[in-house]
Amino acid sequence: MALLDLSYLDEVLTAEQARSILAERRATREQRRSVIEEGYPGYDTSVGWTQYSDDQIRSNARRSVDQGFTAVKLKVGSPNPQDDLRRVALVREAVGDQIKIMVDANQAWSLPQALAIGQSLRELDLVRIEEPTQPDDVLAHQRLARELAPVAIAVGESIPNRIVWKNFLQAAAVGIVQADCTRLAGVSEYLAVAILATQYPVKLIPHVGDMGQIHQHLVFFNHIGLGHRRLFLESIPHLSQKFRYPARVADGLYAAPQDPGAGCEIRGQ
Repeated sequence: MALLDLSYLDEVLTAEQARSILAERRATREQRRSVIEEGYPGYDTSVGWTQYSDDQIRSNARRSVDQGFTAVKLKVGSPNPQDDLRRVALVREAVGDQIKIMVDANQAWSLPQALAIGQSLRELDLVRIEEPTQPDDVLAHQRLARELAPVAIAVGESIPNRIVWKNFLQAAAVGIVQADCTRLAGVSEYLAVAILATQYPVKLIPHVGDMGQIHQHLVFFNHIGLGHRRLFLESIPHLSQKFRYPARVADGLYAAPQDPGAGCEIRGQ
């Protein structure tokens, strides 16, 4: 606790409340330890980059299912929204009704665009829309979260500190907290956000980017230590060759890390 900076969070999370949360979750920790043997679910983020053809997207989506993934993500935010809708529909056709589909707009839309396109996307049975608009606009995300429900609004890749996270949570402007320790002030601030998120009806699925290596450790802690739901962690297979101790993903599941350290050592260094 001494390493967690909870300053400016006092009205929603005091140090004493944080200690109580940790103590309460410790009492039921053994009930969640099975995730270490079972593995933590991943989702395939490589299905539909914007430059991929329809045939490549279909092939990638089917391959993901064959590899055991139960959730996939593709990029949206095309100049022509109909292209986005068509690409999501073809993924749904390729993977069937049981696979979860997520999309990532990478801030491509204004609020009016996000509302209009989001309403159409909602009809395609999505789990979430990631970064639908400018990430500093808390009120825009609040409106999107309200009007696009039950599709969850996911943000975090560009949220730089715990104070902004407090604002998003207070405003009910986020459904999926994608806190990223490499965009925050390291693991300590990430943990402050993770504890804070236990106070709200949100899901915690860290943003991975190029550092699933360290977030694989954190999702096991999120579930075992804090009682967050066992959900998903983004999998980016082509990055594994860069690291000395790459994350191991098989049958759609992250294996619990067994190698020393945080796993961030670059191969060859």
